[in-house]
Amino acid sequence: MKRFHLIFGIIILVVFLLTGQYMDRFHDHLMYMADGPRLLYRTRHIFILMSGLLHVGLGTYLTLRLTTARRTLQLIGSILITLATLLFIVAFFYEPDLQDLHTPLSLAGTITIAIGTLLHLFSGIGKAR
Repeated sequence: MKRFHLIFGIIILVVFLLTGQYMDRFHDHLMYMADGPRLLYRTRHIFILMSGLLHVGLGTYLTLRLTTARRTLQLIGSILITLATLLFIVAFFYEPDLQDLHTPLSLAGTITIAIGTLLHLFSGIGKAR
């Protein structure tokens, strides 16, 4: 799991760089775009960076817990964090075209990444049994 997070995190950091290039090359670095879509592109771009950095952090420091229950919390947390990362990438391309700043994928991604991170936290609270 540690290696997965590290490799996936590095890939996501490359995706972050590529989405930056996408905004620059295909949308003139968002200079002439309406405020709403520009805000959505920029925040989704930062969400991709955040999730990539979270994966790199997990890939650097993660140690598997001793008990099956705690390892299960870690595994579920990792799956949720990975799912959230993919939601943020899809949201980057999909949500700026929605009306009224509607952001269903980013909302789902934010909740999912928070739950996944909390599961990692809960896996380490108290004494390992």
